[in-house]
Amino acid sequence: MKTIAIIGAGPGLGFSLAKTFGRHGFRIAVVSRTQEKLDQYALELSELGIEARGFAADITNKMELARAYHVVIGALNTARLIIPDMIERGKGALLFTSDLSAMSPTPMFGNSGIVMSGLRNYILNLHQSLHPHGVFVGHLSISPLIKRGTGFDPDQVAEAWYHLYEQREAAEDTYTEGIMQIIN
Repeated sequence: MKTIAIIGAGPGLGFSLAKTFGRHGFRIAVVSRTQEKLDQYALELSELGIEARGFAADITNKMELARAYHVVIGALNTARLIIPDMIERGKGALLFTSDLSAMSPTPMFGNSGIVMSGLRNYILNLHQSLHPHGVFVGHLSISPLIKRGTGFDPDQVAEAWYHLYEQREAAEDTYTEGIMQIIN
């Protein structure tokens, strides 16, 4: 059975990703700082028939992340820990999310855009390096306006993520398609 580790899981997109990938046969490992919240997510997923477990770890602390790695595995620490195993198996996927400032400079998000652009560059280089080894690296750039009941509903974003993962054709996409024309 495949397992997805959702690093920095929360009640919005993280939980929607867990539901979406769980419905497609994945075991779910949710990682964030608060075990009590993670246990609640795992219980709610279990009630939906999805095998899930929570692991408390501060992803900025390599020692805590390494402890959580015994069962599962921000972004750079996790990748460094799991890439060798994926290369050895010849399969796996790393899925990264950023806000739209990674794709298009926007004055309102200037400071975070610097960081997001750097992360995007890392992701695309990682994709180029790992693709020949059977490891898919994907990037979905999304609106920071994620909210249930809107065009940026986390359940819809999660479906877009699963589609990108399943297709494995493009290293990156934006949600929603065409969003760059709206914000520019």
